[in-house]
Amino acid sequence: MKFDIRYSNHPDDSKRYDTAELRQKYLIEKLFEADEILLTYSHQDRIIAGGAMPVNKALSLGTFKELATAYFLERREMGVINIGGAGVIELDGKKYDIGFKEGIYIGKGTKEVTFTSVDKKNPAKFYINSCPAHKEYPTVKIVKPVEGKNPPEGVRYCIQRHLGSEDAINKRTINQFIIGGVCESCQLSMGMTELAVGSAWNTLPSHTHERRMEVYMYFELPANEAVFHLMGTPTETRHIVMHNEQAVISPSWSIHTGVGTRNYTFIWGMCGENQTYDDMDNIATEDLR
Repeated sequence: MKFDIRYSNHPDDSKRYDTAELRQKYLIEKLFEADEILLTYSHQDRIIAGGAMPVNKALSLGTFKELATAYFLERREMGVINIGGAGVIELDGKKYDIGFKEGIYIGKGTKEVTFTSVDKKNPAKFYINSCPAHKEYPTVKIVKPVEGKNPPEGVRYCIQRHLGSEDAINKRTINQFIIGGVCESCQLSMGMTELAVGSAWNTLPSHTHERRMEVYMYFELPANEAVFHLMGTPTETRHIVMHNEQAVISPSWSIHTGVGTRNYTFIWGMCGENQTYDDMDNIATEDLR
């Protein structure tokens, strides 16, 4: 396992960052490596984001000196969404099959977490978000709804919201995985937004939410395409050029929106003191600088 640490900073600092500094402080450039677990610990609300990509062997989630715990989820909760081939997550001896674009909430107190791929030629890519937790909540597998069918026993359907329009090039489906109404969590919220063909903006208007930070992870983006992720304060905007399977840390004071050279999908994860999805402070586009 590999563990990187990013420290918090004042919003005024970002005004002086050049491209290299912005990328160093906020961009998580590599999430997946064969037979490795890559994690980044951010002091922004103590979130951990990263990926596990088992190919030739199972990968066990251990702990780190910086967490000062006997095991990873001793004082944490975790959400996982698989963006690769079929995989299995084993939690204290119980196995969960997690397919492409399926997710799971894993509660505090789970001691043993193991990731496995079904087919090493098409390995699973487990994208991970984790944050501190004060209470144990049940583990729940979460999938997208299938029209006319109830979810299998022990599985929950995510909540889907269809927003945007073709004219505004932001037509999208928001799949809310870890959120009230689907499963309980201490502070972690997590979901996946899929842009329709011909759309490019991932959220408009731009907004902040002072009560929680966010991490965006972009995928389903061809190698020759990019997303221009906007951040910074509303009157001092900055951008980071993002490529496939990369993530970006967005502090609570920062706007977060982005536009791609084509449609794409992204996973969002939030933690902080408020889990209400619509708790945001919108910024009118004409007020951006």
